[in-house]
Amino acid sequence: MVQTTAGNPLISDAATQAGPADGHAAFVGRPRPRSRGLAHGLVEDLGEKIRSQSLRPGDKLPTESAIMQAYGVSRTVVREALSKLQAGGLVETLHGVGTFVLQPRPGGVFRLDPGEIAASVDVLAVLELRISLETESAGLAASRRTDEQLMAMRQALDDFEHNVAVAGDTVAHDFRFHLQIAQSTGNPYFADIMRHLGTTIIPRTRISAIRIQDGGAYLSRVNREHEEIYAAIARRDPESARAAMRIHLTNSRERLRMAQEAAQQQKAKAEAAAGSAGVGGADGAASS
Repeated sequence: MVQTTAGNPLISDAATQAGPADGHAAFVGRPRPRSRGLAHGLVEDLGEKIRSQSLRPGDKLPTESAIMQAYGVSRTVVREALSKLQAGGLVETLHGVGTFVLQPRPGGVFRLDPGEIAASVDVLAVLELRISLETESAGLAASRRTDEQLMAMRQALDDFEHNVAVAGDTVAHDFRFHLQIAQSTGNPYFADIMRHLGTTIIPRTRISAIRIQDGGAYLSRVNREHEEIYAAIARRDPESARAAMRIHLTNSRERLRMAQEAAQQQKAKAEAAAGSAGVGGADGAASS
């Protein structure tokens, strides 16, 4: 990706010429009312800049510290906002490199059938459990994995990538990768829990909308997130492994949460329309 800041309207000319002591240019943000939620406001503001092309595809966002200073928010808020932007397909974070603006995709988040709302609630609950469980699992695996276990992770990712290319089944290889990480912790209980949950922990096994959304592009993105996790475990970097796993699972949760909200709104509108039609019909019958 192209790492650009020149001409970026979010970088003030004065700050670029005489940047702050830490060497980062000042990020020109627009504060949002606290009542709307800090992370939500930051997502809206950055999202609008991306959609309006103020931030162009390939542009590298300022550092977390620069965004914190510009918006007056905490690092937690910035990371939550970036996670939501990733889930919406607006940016991509490459660990150790930075966060980059992506080319906008038509259609946005996948559409969830209103009939799948109940299933999505359960999948969200499982994802919350996985964020807690697998974030620590990745960190321990980075510290304790053997070379043989790392090779097994590599094979799972290679098989995943091959099946994306030939439109084959990727679920089994996805699960193998996550299970191998659990086994690499050296703590058998992590692997026991993963085996108990089985392949149903993979959201696309439960929700058809995920299986049919933009096919290979979605799966390729999932595998890029897997590669970030693998790279951190390979270099025995526990904190980076935890961060990469959290980003991967949080992205899945946010994509599903946004689709769930859209489906609930769609269902509410349909029920309201049906109710209005019923009232209208009753009124018509009464007046005839």
